[in-house]
This record gives sequence, structure tokens and C-alpha cells, in this order.
Amino acid sequence: MNAELISVGSELLLGQIVNTNAAFLSQELALLGVNVYYQTTVGDNDKRLFTTLELAKSRSDLIILTGGLGPTKDDLTKETVASMVGKKLVHHEESLHNIEAYFKKRNRPMSENNRKQALVIEGSFVLNNFHGMAPGMIVSAGNTKIVLLPGPPQEMKPMFMNELLPQLAAMMGEQTSITSRVLRFFDIGESQLETDLLDLIESQTNPTIAPLANEGEVTLRLTVKHADPVEQKRLLDETEEQITKRVGQYLYGYDETSLMEQLFLQLQEKNCTISTAESFTGGKFSSMLTSFAGSSAVYRGGIVSYSTDVKENVLGVSNEVINKHGVISYQCAIEMAQRAKEQYESDLAISFTGVAGPSKQDGKDPGTVFIGVSGLTSEPLYYELNLAGNRESVRDRAIKYGCYYILNEMKRWNKKE
Repeated sequence: MNAELISVGSELLLGQIVNTNAAFLSQELALLGVNVYYQTTVGDNDKRLFTTLELAKSRSDLIILTGGLGPTKDDLTKETVASMVGKKLVHHEESLHNIEAYFKKRNRPMSENNRKQALVIEGSFVLNNFHGMAPGMIVSAGNTKIVLLPGPPQEMKPMFMNELLPQLAAMMGEQTSITSRVLRFFDIGESQLETDLLDLIESQTNPTIAPLANEGEVTLRLTVKHADPVEQKRLLDETEEQITKRVGQYLYGYDETSLMEQLFLQLQEKNCTISTAESFTGGKFSSMLTSFAGSSAVYRGGIVSYSTDVKENVLGVSNEVINKHGVISYQCAIEMAQRAKEQYESDLAISFTGVAGPSKQDGKDPGTVFIGVSGLTSEPLYYELNLAGNRESVRDRAIKYGCYYILNEMKRWNKKE
């Protein structure tokens, strides 16, 4: 079954909201074994939507539309689909009753246009909406099935999972399913990763290998088709093994994880505590780490020593280091980490000092970063980076490198054990 997704709403084209529906539907359809070959976004215009539907009908077995089922005049999805299939709209009594009950329960008058939400295409299979008002529906157009789903994700997702998914599975019978595994890499560029794996990428057909750069990281999506879950796993494992033989030193996690999450999990596993001393990152490392439930078991505390006098008088960096080397130096980063470890009595401590930009500071170019780590080894460690990008990008990438360096050192602990 080849599917096409049509997202309806001018607010999507204007960038007022992010289209998360298409990503969700693509992932779920892939697991069902449905090929999604096209995604289209169209505004609230019946003529453009009609043209889009005609094109989709000519090339797809399944068309899923989201949005445009509401009560206002610009909600035109079901009217346009009804026109294309030559059917009229009729009230779905159960949905109308639910809408009326909703307003009655809240002691609010129901405007006449809310009755429009209970309209469905005559002869369609109705999908109940237990999280909103407008029902969804499935209608046939020749050999093509057209599905109408509401636009709000909190209504669309449960309707898809509970109402539509069983219908799609019944239409398809037993089919080959598709599953993916995402490998996440850091400290290697997309072009280098592709160069190292080019022969595998070009020769693989099942699983396929697709590289993708994302916010200073690179991911590889391995996608496999097979009816047997055991065989799916075997094929994915074999392909991953081929990849890790070449670039495994850069692999840090899978699927939707992050470097910070992996650091948090490692600290938990090793029963280690960490503290922080942040300058140009402004406490962002600490904020990200404490976003995980249970972080109080690993995070002791930290200080944002943004100014020089706070570094010296509160954190305790020596005046000699500041005067001799400056606050943007590896010597300062080391002392910041050491003082944080001492003050918060943690097993480890990490520090960040640098120039986020856009202008120079203390003669250092934007993107100059020093990271200090105390407690991982017998002597404190430091790392110097020269990062490109805007102010926020430099801060974010420095934090990722900080996580990456600690994780790498912890891998050495595993080898020693």
C-alpha cells in the first residue's frame, strides 16, 4: 500500500505551528508496512485542495488528510472531498449528540456552526472522536481510500491509534512491516561519516542506510523490511556491526537519546555525582542535566560564575591564574572545575569558560572554548575547542562536547574494570 499525507491549514504554511502530524503518521504507517511516498501541505483553499487530491488519487492507494474538520468557514476538507467523490454531507447523529452533550455539560450555548462538525460524507466509515468533536472518516474514491482526521494532535493521534489503525490492518492483511534503528554519532562530520561508509550506503538495499546531520551531531537511520521481527533484528544487528567496525568510536547512543541523557544514565549506573562551574554557558549544562527525573541523585549543585569577580571571590579561582592566564584559558577552566568539586563535594566536576560571540573577548576569537574536568582521572583534564556558529550554537555544542568527553573517559573505566 502506497500512501500520501496531505496536511490542511494555512497556519502550517505560514509557520505559525509546526506540522508534527506528518512525522507521527509516517512513523506509524512505516511500522504497519505502508510506504509513504509523498507529503503535501495545502492552505485553506478548496480549489487548491481539490487539485492536490486529484493528483494524490492518481498515484496513491491511501490518502490521509489532517485538519480542516472544524466549525469555521475556512474548514473545507470534508466539503472538498465530498465534492471530489460526488457524495453529499449528512449529520452523524452520534457525533451530533456528543457535541450537544459537551455544551450542555458545561452550561454553555452551542452556536449553530458547531453542528457542522458532526457532518460526515454519506456512505463513509465514521471514526469516532473521543478527544474532541469532529469525527474522522474513511471514504472510497475508486481504488483509493481517503481518510479524514482532525488536525489537533491530541485528537488526531488517539483517533489514528484506536480507530483507524485496526481498519488499516484489516485492509492490508499480513504485510511486511518496516522498522528503523537510529545510530547517533558525535565528533565526526556528516561528510566524513559518509566517506567512511560510502560503499555500505551505496550497496545496502535491506536494510537501507540514510545519514542525517542534526545540530552538531550525525545520525544514521537503518531501515529494514521483513515480515519476521527476529529476522528484522538480525539484519539490523549485522548492518550495525559493519558500521561500528569502522566508526564505532563515535557512536554514543540510539534512537531518540541525547548526549546529556547518556551522561545522566552513566552517572546513575556508576553511582557518581557531578557538580558544575559555568561561565559563558550560563547554567545551561546544569539546566539540561536536571531536566531528567532522578537527577538529584547525581547532581550536587553548581555555580554560574559569569563575571571575573564571581570566579575569584565566590568560586575561588586564584587571583594568580586570572592575572597570569586570564579567565578564558585552560588554567582557569581547570581551577573552576577543581573548586566546584571541592565546594559541592562531588565525585566529578565540569567547567566551561569561553567566548560565545559575536565579538572577541580578552583577545580570544568567538568560538574559543575551554572545558575543565576534575575527578575523572588522577590529574584534572582540560579540552580546548574552536567552534563555529552563532552565540547559541557555540554554547550548545560546547555542552555536547563536555558530555562527550566525560562519556569517553567513563568508557575507559569500563575497560579497566
